[in-house]
Amino acid sequence: MAATARGPRPARGRRVSRLGLIDSPISRAGYWWATLVGFTWGFLWSTGRVERRGGLIVFTGMPKWTFGRGGSCVGGCYLTDRNAGDVVLGHEAVHREQWRTYGMLFPLLYLIAGRNPLRNRFEIEAGLEAGGYLPRRRPARAPRAAASGPVDRNAPRGA
Repeated sequence: MAATARGPRPARGRRVSRLGLIDSPISRAGYWWATLVGFTWGFLWSTGRVERRGGLIVFTGMPKWTFGRGGSCVGGCYLTDRNAGDVVLGHEAVHREQWRTYGMLFPLLYLIAGRNPLRNRFEIEAGLEAGGYLPRRRPARAPRAAASGPVDRNAPRGA
C-alpha cells in the first residue's frame, strides 16, 4: 500500500468494495437485472427444455449464435443448445455466484480477465475441467490384487 498525507491508500479492490459495488445490495440488483435479461433472451430463443437445476434456470435448444462457447451464464440463467450435464451446471453455478458478487461489473471484469479461459480467473475459479476447457483427469487405477494367496517373492520368475 502506498502512503498518502492522510495515511495508507487503500488498494483498488478495497475502494470498489467501499463504494458498495461488490457483494452488496447494488451488486445483487445487477444480478437480478442480468437474470431478467437472461430469462427474456432464453424465453425468446429456447426451443428445448426449460428447467430449474442447481439454482440455475437452464434454457436448452438455444441457437448457437445466441450464446458463447458451449453455453453462457447470464445472472441466474444458463443458455445452451444441449450442454447441460451435471458437471457443467456445477461450473455454471460458480458463475452464478460470481454474478451475485459483482453484479453488472461482472461482464466488464470478465472481459478484462481475457477470452483465454486458461488465464481467465473467473473460469479458473469455476473449474477448467468442469467447464470443458481441459480434459477431465481420470482417477488413478489401484494396483491389481494378486489372484490367489500371498506372493512368494523368492520363487523364480515364470515358475
